[in-house]
Amino acid sequence: LWERIAKVATPHEGYHPQYGSFASNSPVTDGKHVIAFFGSRGVYCYDMDGNKVWEKDFGVQLRMFNVFGEGAWPTLEGNTLLILMDHEGDSFLVALDKSTGKELWRANRNDGNTNWSGPVVISYQEKKQVVVSATRKVHAYDFETGKPLWECAGLGQNTIPAPVSDGSMVIVMSGYRDPNLLAIKLGREGDLTNTDAVVWKNQRGNSYTPSPVLADGKIYILTDSGMLSCFDVKTGTPYYQQQRLGKPYNFKASPVAANGKLYLSSEEGDVIVVKMGEKFEILATNTLDGQFFVATPAVIDGEMYLRGQNTLFAIH
Repeated sequence: LWERIAKVATPHEGYHPQYGSFASNSPVTDGKHVIAFFGSRGVYCYDMDGNKVWEKDFGVQLRMFNVFGEGAWPTLEGNTLLILMDHEGDSFLVALDKSTGKELWRANRNDGNTNWSGPVVISYQEKKQVVVSATRKVHAYDFETGKPLWECAGLGQNTIPAPVSDGSMVIVMSGYRDPNLLAIKLGREGDLTNTDAVVWKNQRGNSYTPSPVLADGKIYILTDSGMLSCFDVKTGTPYYQQQRLGKPYNFKASPVAANGKLYLSSEEGDVIVVKMGEKFEILATNTLDGQFFVATPAVIDGEMYLRGQNTLFAIH
């Protein structure tokens, strides 16, 4: 229907040659606008006809750990767009009006750590907070004002998976160098490190890249090397751990849940279907020859959209 060039620029840094690009950040939409975030190169809002509504350049050139490239996704919640600018320098979380790009608030993040995980909005007792994982520590901010609410140390390096929540606790994860999972009880404030707010932890089979899936009181974790685990979200009791998927696989895409099934799209071009529940069971393996999947599928109105390197698939 349309294609637009948001900006032409000379990059100041490169990206991971196998998994990165200068457009690794996922776009967001409310059905009326499409908002694309290109990190150091700014954020751009278009209407559904391709007309530019607004753009914003933060004037920051992000310096990413190991020059792996940028990738934290934007988050759209109601009329608020959340943008995370975490890197090896002065970092911040900023809230923008989605219709105008006007800055609503900004929270400085002085840890100075590269982060590829985006902000996630969760609700607790009818109040929203923004949870942001980062190297070594997770933070939460008031959604309306950006005021810091709580923080908790205990994560490892290179945070990529998204935080997930069941409404009473939030689960955050890192999978590289001192991998750890923290299940943190909501409703507390301040520094929660080594307190009883941390309900359970896990150090085996955590994901480096794919985000977990939380559904029906269970959390499913897929490792980059193709092992799947399932835990009780309240207690951390494992239903099964590090189950292989039939043959060796590599994953960067996150699993998605639909109709009681998990869909796992691999770098090898296979989509493995696993039954959700306490027992590990592979239902099917579907192969798309010659494909390399690292983008997470999207499920909309009974269709699954899979993006390969050069091809977009719609599967009924």
